[in-house]
Amino acid sequence: MEHSRHHDHAVRDHTAHGTTWRTAARATLHCLTGCAIGEILGMAIGTALLWGNASTMILAIALAFGFGYSFTLFAVRRAGLGWKAAIKVALAADTVSIAVMELVDNGIIAATGAMDAHLTDALFWSSLLGGFVVASLVTTPVNKWMIDRGKGHAVVHAYH
Repeated sequence: MEHSRHHDHAVRDHTAHGTTWRTAARATLHCLTGCAIGEILGMAIGTALLWGNASTMILAIALAFGFGYSFTLFAVRRAGLGWKAAIKVALAADTVSIAVMELVDNGIIAATGAMDAHLTDALFWSSLLGGFVVASLVTTPVNKWMIDRGKGHAVVHAYH
């Protein structure tokens, strides 16, 4: 079956029965993995280099999006998609999920004052990791809602 017909069929099948919370949680975990890697690297690099809060947060967010997109990009490339199509799928699948996760996580980091903490401070790590937990709890219903409508991670399921 050609990719676009297979994709449309898979999305309809997936959304016709509703999305389980388990599926939404797995989609969130997928995004969380990429976000966490990028966020931790960005925060650690910016903090270690004594960058300002804004520069550190920008680096962390950019790396979170980069790693988040790359996980999907490489998965759909392995499934046979060309670069252009794979990039479109990654953007469609991950943008909202990563954006929500980053907004919540960075909001918690900023609200707790952890941006001024050092790498050796418990506040730095506890707010960063605690922010991921809260961000996951907020993002999971968003992912469920999107997948139920054939959006977000539903576009990736056709390529698994």
